[in-house]
Amino acid sequence: MSAAMSPGTATAAATKPAEPRYAIYFAPPAQSPLWRFGSAVLGYDAETGEAPPLPELKRFDATRWHEITAEPRRYGFHGTLKAPFRLAAGRTETELRAVCARFAKDRAGFACAGVTLNTIGRFLALRLAVPSAALDRLAAGAVAAFDDFRAPMSETEREKRLRAPLTPRQQDYLARWGYPYVLEDFRFHMTLTGSLDDDERTLAEAELAEHFAMSGADGPLIVREIALYRQEAGPFRLVARFPFGS
Repeated sequence: MSAAMSPGTATAAATKPAEPRYAIYFAPPAQSPLWRFGSAVLGYDAETGEAPPLPELKRFDATRWHEITAEPRRYGFHGTLKAPFRLAAGRTETELRAVCARFAKDRAGFACAGVTLNTIGRFLALRLAVPSAALDRLAAGAVAAFDDFRAPMSETEREKRLRAPLTPRQQDYLARWGYPYVLEDFRFHMTLTGSLDDDERTLAEAELAEHFAMSGADGPLIVREIALYRQEAGPFRLVARFPFGS
């Protein structure tokens, strides 16, 4: 320890909270079957911060299910529009909320065909049954509209992203927008598990398919608001919803 740093200073530095991260997400209405399904599967309700009861599992014990949903639980149930970011220097949450409100005010709600359970790489997620140009436009608009609030990636963040097999275009998107899966490479999804090996993914898919079929969440996906999520010490929390046209 340097002579200039007292023990109290060292302790304060070690316990200084990390900078909050924010994200612009699609979140189903809090009382909808889809929100209840996703929150129960993850064991975390991002709006209340509470842990709802898990579904009645047939193929997993609660401990293992908690492990395989740990990664998506950190982010809360959602569909990404603008991926998580730290605030740029000089920007505030108050300003971000104001831009969220303006962004939502200029838009009208729309319906998508609904979501189905799918495998994406090594994890399971809900994806649109039929592609939606309206949802693609919403995500593209969010990527651009909120980018002034995004602090540049750290080298550690950049290196982590580059470990994935990215196409040249995705590498360009990462450099420009801080996230590789945007614009032409955007694929709306709502993640339900972390990465799983083939055998366990097969079991998890059967488990989720049964619960999804009983959830009542298989109707059209209605998009009529965006949600602002914030992460501080723990998982992301839904801190505000911004209805379209209001």
